[in-house]
Amino acid sequence: MKKLIALFAVSAVASTSAMAAVAISGTSSVSYDDNGSGASTTSYDADLSIVGTTGGTTVTIGMDLESLSGPSTTSATMATTIGPVTVSADMFNEASIGTSSGGNLREGTAAEDTGVSISLDAPIGDATVGVDNSGNVTISGTWSGVTMSHTSKSAGDTTTASAAIAGMDVSVTNKAGATTWSLGTTVSGVALTLASSQKVTATFGLAGNTMTVSSVPKRVSADAVVSSATVRGTRIVNAQAAYSTVAISRSLTSGATLAATYSTLDDSLTLKASVAF
Repeated sequence: MKKLIALFAVSAVASTSAMAAVAISGTSSVSYDDNGSGASTTSYDADLSIVGTTGGTTVTIGMDLESLSGPSTTSATMATTIGPVTVSADMFNEASIGTSSGGNLREGTAAEDTGVSISLDAPIGDATVGVDNSGNVTISGTWSGVTMSHTSKSAGDTTTASAAIAGMDVSVTNKAGATTWSLGTTVSGVALTLASSQKVTATFGLAGNTMTVSSVPKRVSADAVVSSATVRGTRIVNAQAAYSTVAISRSLTSGATLAATYSTLDDSLTLKASVAF
């Protein structure tokens, strides 16, 4: 692996003489939340993404512009290819965000997040076989309209399958013996989604606006898990009652989007103006 990393470093330095391209994009928003019976609040968000590409090497940097301490980096990665080998370096420490049946939670610690990964992808017939430096082996491909992927790893195999059947998008994932699924379809112009977590959403046009109705199931509590050599730690998850939201958004001629969201969780109304560039 050391030889591959050394070759990666040399190839990245050598490519500086090639023609480079830089793309800058971002988002910005301001939100007003009346918080139901609580005190109203106003929040802001501004993010920037910088992507530099030269040859087969790409550097991506994410920044949070409204941080209390000033602009701060939220991500920094560099990836390059050497023949069929892909080398990716994560240069920023952060706790990743994951999900479980208990709802959203943060996984891992900052010190676990950086590192260099090396993967090899080779096409074999209609399938692609990949292996990375952690020893994980992935087989993926599309057969008869069904896209499938299977990853074999020590922490538990993961198998995913997705397909469009009779106008319905179906996705199934089995991870370490636990199965999750989602269904999506459009009926009379209304886009409906249903997930195994019992979350239901419906999106449709309304007099030039887009309206999304969501039913969010209750969230059970989960204890924190301490990280070990084989298990990524998780922070505590607090219980939460089931609730519904209704969101109406409209694109303005100014290029911004205005959205209003009502939540039964705390009987609150949130107004948000956002723009992407």
